[in-house]
Amino acid sequence: MKNLNYIGELLFALSANLDNFTVSATFGIRKIKISFFNNILIAVISALGTYLSMTFGHVIGRFIPLAISNYIGSSILILIGLFIMKDFFKHDKKQKNDGTRPNKINSILNKSETADLDGSGSIDMKETALLAAALTLNNFGFGIGSSITGLNIYITVFLTFIFSIISMSIGNIVGKSFIPKILCKFASLISGLIIVVLGLYEMFV
Repeated sequence: MKNLNYIGELLFALSANLDNFTVSATFGIRKIKISFFNNILIAVISALGTYLSMTFGHVIGRFIPLAISNYIGSSILILIGLFIMKDFFKHDKKQKNDGTRPNKINSILNKSETADLDGSGSIDMKETALLAAALTLNNFGFGIGSSITGLNIYITVFLTFIFSIISMSIGNIVGKSFIPKILCKFASLISGLIIVVLGLYEMFV
């Protein structure tokens, strides 16, 4: 059964919010402002998405024998992490192949400045909601797999909310320095590694 140190929940919140950090850092580079209210809105939508995906995973988990549910959920996490890492190494190759138009969500995640639809230098509530939806949908499968392993839904949702606010705030500050390009470039690789570690942790600990 679950121990009380919530390492899995912390790893989830950290990995789930690396995209938030990257997006916010890109905004900092582009001098696009995110108000405190919009930061909270992103955190609320991210937390809500986490709750819905984990609740869905919990429902699925009821139909899976307890003895193997942890292994199935952990395997899902490891596969998601490996897929993200594979996607990282294919990203440069993919960018050169720009024959097709990316969909709105991929466009926002890969080129964060596109979230500022009107080019105003800040994002309004509608643009914030679109950005938050993109970030949330990107982590939906992650939430399902984590819930099946038995992560505490309420602790995970709470930590996701807090980490979202922190990552967006720090990301914007970092974006104004000279290091964000390197951090942003490797954020998806780090995220994939953390998800793999989380999967292994939930499987064997």
